[in-house]
Amino acid sequence: MIELAAQRCQLPRWRDRLQSADEAAALIHDGMTVGMSGFTRAGEAKQVPLALARRAEHEPFQITLMTGASLGHDTDGILADAGVLARRMPFQVDRRLRAAINRGEVMFVDSHLSEMSEQLRHDQLGALDIAVIEAVAITADGGIVPTASVGNSASFAAQADKVIIEFNVAAPEALIGLHDIYVPAKRPGRQPIPISAPDTRIGTPYIPVDPDKIAAIVLTQEQDSPADITPANEATQRIAEHLIGFFESEVAAGRMSLSLMPLQAGIGSVANAVLHGLMAGPFEDLTMYSEVLQDSTFELLDHGTLRFASASAITLSDAYGAKVWNNLERYRDRVVLRPQELSNHPGMSRRLGVIAINTAIEFDIYGNVNSTHINGTHMMNGIGGSGDFARNSHLSIFVTTSTARGGALSSVVPFVSHVDHVEHDVDILVTEHGLADLRGLAPRERARVIIDRCADPVYRPALAAYFDNACARGGHTPHCLEQALAWHVAAQRDGSMRALVDQPT
Repeated sequence: MIELAAQRCQLPRWRDRLQSADEAAALIHDGMTVGMSGFTRAGEAKQVPLALARRAEHEPFQITLMTGASLGHDTDGILADAGVLARRMPFQVDRRLRAAINRGEVMFVDSHLSEMSEQLRHDQLGALDIAVIEAVAITADGGIVPTASVGNSASFAAQADKVIIEFNVAAPEALIGLHDIYVPAKRPGRQPIPISAPDTRIGTPYIPVDPDKIAAIVLTQEQDSPADITPANEATQRIAEHLIGFFESEVAAGRMSLSLMPLQAGIGSVANAVLHGLMAGPFEDLTMYSEVLQDSTFELLDHGTLRFASASAITLSDAYGAKVWNNLERYRDRVVLRPQELSNHPGMSRRLGVIAINTAIEFDIYGNVNSTHINGTHMMNGIGGSGDFARNSHLSIFVTTSTARGGALSSVVPFVSHVDHVEHDVDILVTEHGLADLRGLAPRERARVIIDRCADPVYRPALAAYFDNACARGGHTPHCLEQALAWHVAAQRDGSMRALVDQPT
């Protein structure tokens, strides 16, 4: 590994800073706040977190852990099981950490992905003691060239007292030059961020770091965790078809050209199905301004439908990853990776006119969306970047299947059990049954469209009856609160809402 590292490391006397993962982890003490690289399983530190878990077996301690988003290699679960995590932010997807959060053992701060760097920069989250960042190369003046994600790493490196670099020699050398690192200045006095198109480059290809802050370099040789890409099924395929038909109608109406607007799509099978389906449509010269580049992004690039893609991370399945990582040079002039405060920046979404496609757990008849909590109380993953895009995009689209748990639960409800995205931020709702265009509609009009076009036919009569009862009581946004919450009470008590079908409210 040292020979491979020597080819990519220009920092003078870098070998003097080499340490084992256990030695580097010893720099992290009880009560510290630690920032680690990693965004949707890409580019996370891989050895130092495991060393922390090993140490906790005989020396109990806890830290606050900040990352870009979720980590790979079961890292969050390993740290949670070891009792290392006192506080975690801003996003996770690990079932063991999720269970610890819902038991109240780990304090989880669920925040918009674009905001953490700003909060750190303006001293709202306290001091950052140590940053642990994965690198594919190190420049002569200590600059870190990230691997497959940038996330919050640039801000972590700037704010931390010390930096530990995990130098991953397994990361493709072709990543060098793929990044565009730009860190906004503190407010007030900040100048506009000069991104005017997805392919605009405004920064450096590395993260600037004061060499004196580099406390340790740990050599690693591990691949990122592959993405779990669920194949499109009949429901997700129909959702994709509804959306593609909608885009075609927008083009026909003269509101967009065949190149649409820059696309943003969340992680998951629905997003992949929608993006994949664009290849069958008339669209051309597409661009992306998103958080994560998935298999479908590179399929579109290979097909020629997509011209350029900007994001903060690349997360691929095993199958497609082998194709991309071994031929990354083919994509170097069509892909850029940025800090997440740029990829998710609300101002950029508004300026570029992004079309945002994100996933809901449930939505209600007026268009409020819950994307984080099961039955209003139990955290699933977190809001991620959906809120960054929803309020500021050219089009804010949320998709979900109309039912869950084999039809036992309706994903369309009278009132969501937890609100992440208020009705004012939602333009389009889509399920396998249809698409509800909510633009320009008042709440009473929205309800009719959502029930008729998005709800599962089994639940439509109960939802329509609820709405009729609510309208009889009156109000701009009519509700029968005791009846609305009864849907969630039934789900919690019985694991099913089907009784409401037989006895509609």
